Amino acid sequence: VVPGETALAFYKAKNPTDKPIIGISTYNVIPFEAGQYFNKIQCFCFEEQRLNPQEEVDMPVFFYIDPEFAEDPKMAKVNLITLSYTFFEAKEGQKLPLPGYQ
Repeated sequence: VVPGETALAFYKAKNPTDKPIIGISTYNVIPFEAGQYFNKIQCFCFEEQRLNPQEEVDMPVFFYIDPEFAEDPKMAKVNLITLSYTFFEAKEGQKLPLPGYQ
């Protein structure tokens, strides 16, 4: 992905069980310092997702890397940014805090 250009990626999720699952995804950016330049325009994260038994879905994330990434001397040796997601089963009455908010 070229800094400043938008990109679309898909993450595959599958419910291998015989029961429906409602879950929430959180994300992580590696290296950590590059996270400030990673901008999600549209994402499935932090929203409950229902997966029916044996259902497999592609979940999109639309994003861009801030062009200032290329100007930051601390990012000069960063050639790879990894975006990963973890899908957690939602528990009734439990809420995940939004990042940056207390």
